[in-house]
Amino acid sequence: MRAEQAARRRLPVPDIIARIKDGYPDLRPAEQSVADAVLSDVQAAVGASNADIAVRAGVSQPTVTRFCRAIGCEGVRDFKLQLARSLVVGDLYLAADATPSNPSDAALPPFWDSVLSEARAAIHVVERQLDPALLMQAAGLLAQSGGRVFALGLGGSSSSLAEETQNRLFRYGLGVTALKDPYLARMMVATCRPGDAFVAISATGRTREVIEAVEMARHHRAATIAITTPGSDLARAADVALTVAVPEYPDTLKPSASRFAFLAVIDLLAAATGYTIGPPARENLRRIKYAIQTHRRGAALEPLGD
Repeated sequence: MRAEQAARRRLPVPDIIARIKDGYPDLRPAEQSVADAVLSDVQAAVGASNADIAVRAGVSQPTVTRFCRAIGCEGVRDFKLQLARSLVVGDLYLAADATPSNPSDAALPPFWDSVLSEARAAIHVVERQLDPALLMQAAGLLAQSGGRVFALGLGGSSSSLAEETQNRLFRYGLGVTALKDPYLARMMVATCRPGDAFVAISATGRTREVIEAVEMARHHRAATIAITTPGSDLARAADVALTVAVPEYPDTLKPSASRFAFLAVIDLLAAATGYTIGPPARENLRRIKYAIQTHRRGAALEPLGD
């Protein structure tokens, strides 16, 4: 019995809204009316009775029942349970975004100020919240690592930020590997030794695989650094936590503001590591620049850090 219950918990939760939208063309016209009524206000549909939904859709109650079965539900009750689960991500993704305005220039696209002001605000959050002493402590762990450095980020922007961490740190002579797959990360962490360093990036600080990877790295006595949100499980799991809390503007079509903040943290961490390493880091950068300049023409400061 317990094995069956565990197996059920591992099954993916059906996305009933996606099923309605994908199956819409195959529904009968009356069933499409039910779909339209449900999708126009999912929150209301969850609490509505069979009769209420029928009235809103302008159909009979048996038609509502047929609609539920047509999209793979056992009946109205099962449909409403699945519909309630669909709201786990909230109504934000079901309703059209309010069009942002540009008070500074009406000729600009409506998202212009939304995206750029969020980026500026994220940088200011880093300035106010990031602890310089912790930043230098993390840089010291990286600079003193006599072995390898791993940078882990799973999904979304965290995986690209792990690559950016590798891109910034290898220039100082550190052997950095970006990890974006949870199983590969688990295998790589199992090879950690004292002297290695592990950087974990997570916007929520709740991703189980990332937290477990940090705990494993600490078990193998590698130095661990988290770039995440304050007070999270990931922040508590790491030796040093570089944390910022970035509020999000409720526009689902714009990039996440935390990405700008974490990128700034990575740049600060990289610069701090370079300054901590000192002349060897500068020599590595000189060699990189020399290799590039002799391969193609360009100005000496184009761009300096790359």
